Amino acid sequence: MPTGFTIDFVSLSIGLVLGAIFVFAYAMRRISALEKEKAAMENMGQTFDALAQESMKKSAESFLQLAEMRLKEAHKDNSYDLEKRQKAISDLLGPVNKTLETMDEKLQTLEKARLTAYTELRTQISHMNEDQAKLRQETSSLVQALRSPSTRGQWGEMQLKRCLEMAGMVEEVHFSLQVSGDGQRPDAIVHLPGGKQVIIDAKAPIDSYLNAFKEDISESERNQALDAHARHVKDHIKRLGSKSYWSQFDSPEFVIMFLPGESYFSAALERDPALIEAGVDQRVIPASPTTLISLCKAVMYGWSQEKLAESAKEISDLGMELYKRISSFGGHMENMGKGLERAIDSYNKAVGSLESNVLPQARRFKDYQLGGGADSLPDLSAVETTSRHLTAPELTETDEKKDS
Repeated sequence: MPTGFTIDFVSLSIGLVLGAIFVFAYAMRRISALEKEKAAMENMGQTFDALAQESMKKSAESFLQLAEMRLKEAHKDNSYDLEKRQKAISDLLGPVNKTLETMDEKLQTLEKARLTAYTELRTQISHMNEDQAKLRQETSSLVQALRSPSTRGQWGEMQLKRCLEMAGMVEEVHFSLQVSGDGQRPDAIVHLPGGKQVIIDAKAPIDSYLNAFKEDISESERNQALDAHARHVKDHIKRLGSKSYWSQFDSPEFVIMFLPGESYFSAALERDPALIEAGVDQRVIPASPTTLISLCKAVMYGWSQEKLAESAKEISDLGMELYKRISSFGGHMENMGKGLERAIDSYNKAVGSLESNVLPQARRFKDYQLGGGADSLPDLSAVETTSRHLTAPELTETDEKKDS
């Protein structure tokens, strides 16, 4: 048993060794084949790589050539398009550039004008400030001067005369200044058509009004001064009403109280709205320069109508005189016509007498050949035309009819 087992074991071992050798040989052959395949594959890979590289090189060169050609064509097309676009843009922007240049020139001109105007404006403002300072000083001087009664009276009379002249009136023709009458001496008398007169007084008080506009005065003090101004104007209205100027002059039953400034009248009327009614009750009409000018304009219109009426009467008188003279001339023409008719009648009678009585006797001398070869006596014809009689009634009226 042991011997057989050993043999079997040896046999098995030999078989395993032989199998291993066979497997090893087969593996070696296989490895060798694989190595050959690997070498072939490597050789093929190298060949493929070389071919691929060569193909890629050729493809890249072709691509580069094609790309360069395409790029050149595209660059050429783009250059042409770019030139066209640049030209189109230039044509489009040309007017814009020209407009911008024009605008720039105008802006520069405007800027120069602005600088000039600004300089002139600064100069004018400076002059205005100087003028305002002078005006303030002169106003202050005028206010101080107007506080003097004599100066205020002269200024009021000057303003009154100026308003009358602005209405178109002429002194000593349409108005008179400082006319005395029965102890009263109104500042002005306006002459109305028909011989009537309007009395104007220019002595209205304005002291309180001037006080209302002093410097450094409070609002309450200003209101008190304006109230006093309205009260003084109302008192002056009463004094004027008591003078009864209309009874001393040929005037309507009222007198005009002239206030030499619009503000004097408006300030008094604002403080006392019943001022006008009070004046009407006293037959005194308060009047500012505007009101007085309007009134005098109406008077001048009346004078113009009076002038037209006088001119119309003169024209009527001239027409009547011309009518009389034409009628008288017609009488003379009528007498001349009658004289012509009498002359024609006498001529015709003379011709008839000559032909019927004188010429037959004279022709008998010719029969006795006593004419000495003279021409035959002419035949005279009567005048048949008569004078034309006047037919216009203005020329044929007799003196008796004219008188009647």
